[in-house]
Amino acid sequence: MIDVGASRLARNGLRFAFYGRVSTEDNQDPEASRNWQKSRALTLIEPAGGVIVAEFFDIGMSRSLPWKRRPKANDLLAALTDPNRGFDAVVIGEPQRAFYGSQYSMTMPVFTHYGVGLWVPEVGGAVDPDSEAHDLIMSVFGGMSKGERNRVKIRVRSAMAAQAKIEGRYLGGRPPYGYRLADLGPHPNPGKAADGKRLHQLEPHPEYGPVVQRIFAEYLRGRGHYAIAEALTRDGILSPSQADPTRNRHRTGEGWGKSAVRAILDNPRYTGRQVWNKQRKDEVLLDVENVADGYETKLRWNEEGSWVWSDKIVHEALISVEDFEAAKQIRAAHGHDRKERERIRTKHTYVLRGLLRCGLCGRKMQGQQSGGKPHYRCRYPKDYALANHVQHPDNVYLKEEHLLPVLDSWLAKIFAPHRVGETIRAMAEQATTEAGPKAKAEPESDTARKLAECDAKLETYRAALESGADPVTVSGWIAEVKAERAAVLATARRIQPTPQVQMTDETINNMIQALGDMRVALQRAGREEKARLYSELDLRLTYEPGTKNIRAEMNLDPDINGVTASVRGGT
Repeated sequence: MIDVGASRLARNGLRFAFYGRVSTEDNQDPEASRNWQKSRALTLIEPAGGVIVAEFFDIGMSRSLPWKRRPKANDLLAALTDPNRGFDAVVIGEPQRAFYGSQYSMTMPVFTHYGVGLWVPEVGGAVDPDSEAHDLIMSVFGGMSKGERNRVKIRVRSAMAAQAKIEGRYLGGRPPYGYRLADLGPHPNPGKAADGKRLHQLEPHPEYGPVVQRIFAEYLRGRGHYAIAEALTRDGILSPSQADPTRNRHRTGEGWGKSAVRAILDNPRYTGRQVWNKQRKDEVLLDVENVADGYETKLRWNEEGSWVWSDKIVHEALISVEDFEAAKQIRAAHGHDRKERERIRTKHTYVLRGLLRCGLCGRKMQGQQSGGKPHYRCRYPKDYALANHVQHPDNVYLKEEHLLPVLDSWLAKIFAPHRVGETIRAMAEQATTEAGPKAKAEPESDTARKLAECDAKLETYRAALESGADPVTVSGWIAEVKAERAAVLATARRIQPTPQVQMTDETINNMIQALGDMRVALQRAGREEKARLYSELDLRLTYEPGTKNIRAEMNLDPDINGVTASVRGGT
């Protein structure tokens, strides 16, 4: 937002846009972080007569994300292209928070192209893009930022491994089905205790704990996953997704599934020991051909040998170690001694992965190789024990080779050069019709007043803590106020009115040029490029097995740059 008053004050000096960032990794209060970063920026520019007239501050964004994937940084890049942007240069109070790895070398040329300067405290003023010394300094800070993040990850993971192994500490996450959390009192770290953090431990759930014991007992008696799931559903026992629907919105909630029974049988925490590091977060390149797009985080399973077990029993066991190992041996035998030979995994590209749904149950259809060719299937009744007996075949199959030619023909038809403008206008009109009323934003003064009240309470409680008040009581007060403050900020962000993008003739013409000749692009695109194109078009397909028809829906974002790369650059 441009500060008009500050802009008038800066008529005789430089006008600056301030950029900063804070994330959950930094473990800082967003407002406090913004204040000290802005204060550092002002200390740099005020001696030169500079004034900040615009602010761009990203909250909750990791430093590893490229600028185009941070909302406010992306807004700043867009503002650079506007000749009437209202500022002459950009000031950053902490370059290690703004630039990560090689991000400076990929961002600075954009500043230089549009004639916008970049000021940072580390060079004492404006960065000279032609100076090797400045380039080296900024590159070093990018490397330091990456190194700092990696060191934090290593320290945190090492500490958590030690806490799980030696102390058997519960390290967060949802409790396994059959357990619930028990409060063990304030956190041993005084700072965290003052913030309201508390220690927890698993204890058997009075309703679901016996269900876990029943699952193991029936499995050891020879019943299979599906038979157990069917019996639990028939007896009206809530499945994990039904017992905790708020954390399982991606599940159908119809009944017990084979996967839920299998997950319980595979979970060693039912033996009373804490087990950590079963999963890890990997950062995977979004596009191997374009490293500048950055990474996405994917959750993956670790090998059992890398799991961290507590040295002692730390919570009440639901299953004995002997029963757990016996169930494990049965599963291994059912796998035809799979553990004795190496499993060969072949990666298959499914062009419609995540885009195709079954019209009978609404679930996403899964990719399946059959006869060396890609198919899509829905095994809803095979995976879930349904108490309501949904009318659904055991398997719904669809060959990819039967669908893609029809789909490509439809896309080529509606995006033909003589029809593409009509198609885009029709989609824009439909989006406008379906758009709901916008929430009315709360006045900024009310939000500021509520935040000030919360801050005043926090100062009072901290003063009471320093004067010797009961830390447990005060920490509870602090936690309540912090939660109230976070709710105020979240509400302000949520109800902030979002201007609706108008489909002007210029926008439509730009999209027409970006889409190019869809027919030629589809003919030349490989499988991966075609999959990326479908995803960029926000294509959604529903297969009706009875009529063997496909219902297709699509949405085009006016910012069609990503589609341009997929259509033209992917051939």
